[in-house]
Amino acid sequence: QVQLVESGGGLVQTGGSLRLSCEASRTFFSFNSMGWYRQAPGKQRELVASISSGGISNYTDSVKGRFTISRDNPENTVYLQMNNLAPEDTAVYYCKAERVYYNGRIVRDDYWGQGTQVTVSS
Repeated sequence: QVQLVESGGGLVQTGGSLRLSCEASRTFFSFNSMGWYRQAPGKQRELVASISSGGISNYTDSVKGRFTISRDNPENTVYLQMNNLAPEDTAVYYCKAERVYYNGRIVRDDYWGQGTQVTVSS
């Protein structure tokens, strides 16, 4: 069974940096898209950034210029470099990986990590 394991969360002061990592284990296939979502208390889970297998990235407006997503395809690992963190970035960050394949029809499977807490103090 595929497992996504996140690491790198923690407590940081405003203006600080963190680097999140997410490694997929027990896989014998490549993922189409990988990305990071976050969920703050009382709010819906939102997309932070995603990256395709070809390296095309997408960011939510609030993190543009501060966060950078990257991936290591052979290792099925995705990273999120977060700079100039602000208190509003405080949330649980989740890794998501998408596999798309053909099995008589197009099938899309989504995998999620368990989340890592990021807390930014003011």
